[in-house]
Amino acid sequence: MIHTILKDKSTRLFIILGGIFITSALLAEVIGVKIFSLEDSLGIKRANINLFGSPFSFHLTAGVLLWPVVFIMTDIINEYYGTRGVKFLSYLTIGLITYAFLIFTGAINLSPSEYFSVGNGIDKPDNAFRGIFGQGMWIIIGSMVAFLVGQVLDVFVFHKIKKLTGEKSIWLRATGSTLISQLVDSFVVLFIAFYVGKRIQSGQGDAWSLHQVLVTGTGNYIYKFVVAILLTPLIYGVHAWIEKYLGHEKAAEMKKAAMGEE
Repeated sequence: MIHTILKDKSTRLFIILGGIFITSALLAEVIGVKIFSLEDSLGIKRANINLFGSPFSFHLTAGVLLWPVVFIMTDIINEYYGTRGVKFLSYLTIGLITYAFLIFTGAINLSPSEYFSVGNGIDKPDNAFRGIFGQGMWIIIGSMVAFLVGQVLDVFVFHKIKKLTGEKSIWLRATGSTLISQLVDSFVVLFIAFYVGKRIQSGQGDAWSLHQVLVTGTGNYIYKFVVAILLTPLIYGVHAWIEKYLGHEKAAEMKKAAMGEE
């Protein structure tokens, strides 16, 4: 029975795309706790730019490395499996992210052995582990709300553009929907996690000002915007591979069925 199911190319493709989608989203959540300087990471001088009344530089969450991949996968899955496929994977991803952070919480509360060497040289070695995996509840909530809102918006814009353009202009519906959805995603997560959450939950560091949210969110979005544009050729490459893998007739049938959901 399993052999028969996996023999179906459309099923195998869904598993491959879904695996990349879920893995990228989960990894983005885990590494997103780190804020890094894009200019320093690239070894370039910070530009003398003022934004919202103060010097601007790219202070980004490490999750931006993977979120463009997530939204590209969203568009590709949307193209061939429709809104139901995207919604199924989005809800599954939220469930698995919640499961992962529950496991992280359990691991954090385990008493460290003397054999545990991570973080040696600091007063409480377990703080190094806790600092990476012990993200605050509001950071998790903000990330998941932003993810769901972004997914819903991405799917909506994607189908609206496709209705207007038909099978033409893959770049417009894929890149266009990604740019719009990530604009919202970039600010929602920061506002909930660092502006609202840290004012409600004490002991999670200083709350951000709206200025910090706007500056950091703008930097995140500019980065995502540029990456989304640069990844446009990749979208065409993935589409070409899928068409070859499924066969043009099967691919056309799936895309027609996906559009029929609307």
